Amino acid sequence: MSVKYFNKILVANRGEIAVRVINACRLLGIPTLAVYSTADKDAVHALAADQAVEIGPPPPRESYLAIDKIIGAAREYGCDAIHPGYGFLAENPAFAEACEKAGINFIGPSALSMRLMGNKVESRIKMADAGVPLIPGMREAGAGIEDFTAAAEKAGYPVLIKAAAGGGGKGMRVVKDPDGLEEAVEAARREAKNAFDDDTVYLEKYIENPRHIEFQVLADKHGNAVHLFERECSIQRRHQKIIEETPSVALSPETRATMGEVAVRVTRAADYVNAGTVEFLLDKQGGFYFLEMNTRVQVEHPVTEMTTGVDLVVEQIKIAAGEKISDYVKSAGQRGHAIECRIYAEDADKNFLPSSGEILYYEEPVGPGIRVDSGVGGGTVVGVEYDPILAKLIVHAPDRNLAIVKMIEALGRYKLLGIKTSRKFMIDVLAHPEFVAGRTYTDFIETHMSGWESIGEDDLGLAAAAASVAVTDGSGRSPGQPSRKEQISPWQTIGPWEVGMRISR
Repeated sequence: MSVKYFNKILVANRGEIAVRVINACRLLGIPTLAVYSTADKDAVHALAADQAVEIGPPPPRESYLAIDKIIGAAREYGCDAIHPGYGFLAENPAFAEACEKAGINFIGPSALSMRLMGNKVESRIKMADAGVPLIPGMREAGAGIEDFTAAAEKAGYPVLIKAAAGGGGKGMRVVKDPDGLEEAVEAARREAKNAFDDDTVYLEKYIENPRHIEFQVLADKHGNAVHLFERECSIQRRHQKIIEETPSVALSPETRATMGEVAVRVTRAADYVNAGTVEFLLDKQGGFYFLEMNTRVQVEHPVTEMTTGVDLVVEQIKIAAGEKISDYVKSAGQRGHAIECRIYAEDADKNFLPSSGEILYYEEPVGPGIRVDSGVGGGTVVGVEYDPILAKLIVHAPDRNLAIVKMIEALGRYKLLGIKTSRKFMIDVLAHPEFVAGRTYTDFIETHMSGWESIGEDDLGLAAAAASVAVTDGSGRSPGQPSRKEQISPWQTIGPWEVGMRISR
């Protein structure tokens, strides 16, 4: 590379997003330092980086959330930038401030922007002043039940109680009539206090059966801000996205252009720099309302990359290094259709309970327009300490129908033996007539998949696939194949390679 953006980047995360960031750094010729807990000493992200350092035991607060340990590692090993990925410290303004204080570049927005957009009440006030369309409801958080009663009567039932510092459905209650309002407010406050150490809640109109539409934005330090179109994220379970796609079938070119303009307005109003996502709810009449802004790269960012050709993580790094948004990014358009499925370690047959254990066999689908962002491989031990996402399967095709067919086919060829995943559940979602017709609303899973049952055991077909790889030698292994304890890393099967030193603390 002719341009040296940073000397070395510490990747303050784990799993597939850490590998994704490491790959982007490699494209730019930037060395990387991975951090890992003792539970992740043999994790793929630790092996993929140029260097890796242990920072603590499995509990996140003692490792991946330990700001002092991460800053200390960055200083000790010469890192002049940190990429937080998503989750963990990615949206923690104290972490961004700690980086700044230590003279380390934080690859993300400022702590001020993060703090503003992380508080739903403060961001509503700011966006209202900027003329951004908001869901009817409180402008400010309510103090007493009389505030909530007045706001609910004005907005009209049903209403939604939300935590100001909330996320993931915590501190959220739907209220259908006045009789349940006071109890819902108190319950939301208790849950918000437990989850976020902040019991501030507010009220807004409950939009029934909306679509969840988000816009990818980029903004640089020179005043430039652009959007890279939308992603539809309406297929959710327990407020958690599981399938995302772009473009959305619900948007006309005019609505898309208007929402994109509003997303950029939100970005400017927040004085935002770097990559972010502006989220909206779209009602059945075509009205849209600002929901929140995620101040980081999103899990579902690959579908945008597949349709625009823009590497969002590379752009994050360039913007953090002071570059302007390039003309290539500014002129990017949408091409074809992309779908992403999140591969979670969970047992769909048992109400999606977490699944843990060793991955005994792992094989990813390959082919034109198929991408896998993964943080696991054969021999990886999956625990219950962290987010259950193992990988993301992304496909791209000329149109939506072909993308659905390609995704179903790719999921069928995604082989993972040893733990349970929700692969078969997602196949059934994708094949559902309502999904195929594009009628994807946030209540899709509850409405159409509530009685879902798996047909047959997922592991049986995978076991047969694993068994057919080669003739065994009587020990249950292929000739020359190591036992499970001797299991080699996938990195050892790709020919000559070199990895930096591993440092233990």
